[in-house]
Amino acid sequence: MTTANTTKTNTLEDRKYSGLFCKSFIFFIKILSHIIHDLANLDSFVTKLIFLSYNNKMEIENSEEIKKDVLNVSENTPKTVGAIETFAGDMERVIKSGESGIIRKIIQEEEEKEAIKKNISPDSSRNKLFIIASILLIFIAIGIFLYFFILKDKNRIVPTQAQFTPIIFIDKIGYREISGLNKDQIIQTILNERSSSDIKNGGIEGLYLTENKKVITLARFISLINGNLLLEANTFNNNFLIGVANEKNKDLFILLKSRSFLDIFSTLKNWESKMFNDLHGLFGVNINADTNYLLTKDFEDGFVSNKNTRILRDKEGKVVFEYVFADDNSVIIGNSDEAIKEVILRLVSLDIKK
Repeated sequence: MTTANTTKTNTLEDRKYSGLFCKSFIFFIKILSHIIHDLANLDSFVTKLIFLSYNNKMEIENSEEIKKDVLNVSENTPKTVGAIETFAGDMERVIKSGESGIIRKIIQEEEEKEAIKKNISPDSSRNKLFIIASILLIFIAIGIFLYFFILKDKNRIVPTQAQFTPIIFIDKIGYREISGLNKDQIIQTILNERSSSDIKNGGIEGLYLTENKKVITLARFISLINGNLLLEANTFNNNFLIGVANEKNKDLFILLKSRSFLDIFSTLKNWESKMFNDLHGLFGVNINADTNYLLTKDFEDGFVSNKNTRILRDKEGKVVFEYVFADDNSVIIGNSDEAIKEVILRLVSLDIKK
């Protein structure tokens, strides 16, 4: 029960403070609105304030000066016995006596008022110049703000990816966008490029697949084709090449780069059991009743250009595809010895240039 009462009391106090806060806030808003309204009419506000104070002061001083002059004239003027002296009469005598110093002073003060009014008026040429200069300074300040806090961010240099360079010398480069494509569509895109390639005899065309205009990595390619190659950290270079070599035929190949032969040998050996399933479409072999046995067939040792090679052969002994350890850092996957030999030659020439 005590807790309930305490809660109720706290609620009432919260409401009380909330009400006071709301009233204070409303009062503050009203004051602010009046200030904004007066500032909107800044010219009349300032002018009224100056002239009210100035007029009050001058009226008091003038009235005192007039009274003193009138009294002085009254004292210096012979008084007629029985005549009734009035303040109006004294004023008349001041004017007639030629003591017009106070009059000139009043006129001068009025002229000074007019001069002050002209000085503080926005219609004066000097004040117009000040207003224009102030507006220009405001726009300059806004421009500086926009430059340093908005435009500068847009012009800031953004780190870019390292410049893309082919692994070997190639005669032609082709790019194909594959965003949103599935495995079969990606493979068909590659096969279409191979068929339509106009590469010269003995030449090589590099085909680079892109997503959103960025060349995909090896890891991304394996993922897109649902491949089973295990890419351990830093074993394979993400820069790889799918190419078409025009020797006797337009033959497809894949060039992988690695850190060293020892790092990838066991990885590729383990991939052999799934390699045909992952890559058969790229080399034009369909899986059917006549080719099902290739899914479980073992690779054989062999040589291409005196390079260690692992070969998958069909029942007739023909090469289905193979992978060759071209050097300590390069592996070539293909189904044509001629195409693989051309790639090996270009790797060797690249090493010589280095």
